[in-house]
Parts: sequence; structure tokens; C-alpha cells
Amino acid sequence: MTASLPRQATSPDEPDRPPEDPRHRFRRRALTLLIIVLLIGVPAGYLVISANQSRDSGKDKEEKYSATGLTAGWPSRVQRRLYQIPIPGRSTDVAYYETNNWKTSRLYVQFGTTEAGLDGFLKGVGAKADNLKKDDITIGDRDQKVVGWEFGGPGPWSGLVHKQKDPAPTQDIVVNRSEPGHPMVYVVSRTIP
Repeated sequence: MTASLPRQATSPDEPDRPPEDPRHRFRRRALTLLIIVLLIGVPAGYLVISANQSRDSGKDKEEKYSATGLTAGWPSRVQRRLYQIPIPGRSTDVAYYETNNWKTSRLYVQFGTTEAGLDGFLKGVGAKADNLKKDDITIGDRDQKVVGWEFGGPGPWSGLVHKQKDPAPTQDIVVNRSEPGHPMVYVVSRTIP
């Protein structure tokens, strides 16, 4: 024996509805389907596009930071300020490379300048031209290999190490004066984050 539920009587004030026309039912269902697709499909599509763009951006960054060697151009102002490398205006052959790890961050920079530009650069880092020691290659073999520098060509060569108390950076500077009046400057500035 099954129990039956009582049926609710229709309101005497409510007129009887005619049966729904099949065309009207189709339009109503099509409109409902369209709304569902728009509410679910558009955000889902946006998420897929966003995820692909994010992945592509990560690949670009990975390629940029996995490159080894110098990049032609000037380091950003933030990098120059952080590593305290005041590259003189009108410098030529400017190139840089930055490495970062949990222990030490380094910025490798090279540029050609004038004697006045070299003096201004040394003053900007807190050193003097008199501090340069003849035939002193202060940039170590490890750092030379990172960017492909070789300091065995014609000179004269000179160098200095400008040490500062942490967290200020320490700069290893090498100068090549093989072209009179146009020294080439090589700098490795390292800081502990």
C-alpha cells in the first residue's frame, strides 16, 4: 500500500493556463542553454587564455634569466643604484649581466669612457684613480668565466677592490687603457641580499 500525497487545488482566482506551444518551449530552452553557456563558458575561456599567457610569460622570463653572458645595453636605474655603479653618460660598449642566488647577487658591467668619465665613475663609487694598482687584475677567474672576459690582451691594465660594509656592495674594478684617452672599465659589484 502506497501513501499518496494530497494534491494542491488550483486557486479559483487563477485562470487555467493553456498548454505550452512547442515553439515557445524550444525558444525558452534555447535561451536557458545560451545563458548557461555564457555564464560558464566565457569565464572558463578567460581562464584558459590567462593560463596560457601566464605560462608564456614564465617561459620568456626563464629564457631571459637562463641566458649566460653579457647583454648589450644599460642596466636599469634600479640595478645601477642597488649595485652602486654610476656609469658615466656617453659611455660606449655598455653591457651587463646579473646573477642572483640566496647567498650573493652580482652585477657584471663593462663600458668604455673617457679619462674624465673614469674619474667621475671612481668618485661615484667612493674611490680615486690613485687607488688603481698597475697590473692588478682584481676580477677573479670565476667571475671572468661567467661573462667571458679575458684580461690578457694589450694593456696597460690596472684594478682595485672597493670594499664596503654590508649591505652596501663591494666592487671589483679593472681598467684597460690600451686605447689612450678611452679606458675600458670592467666591474663586478656584489651584494649580500
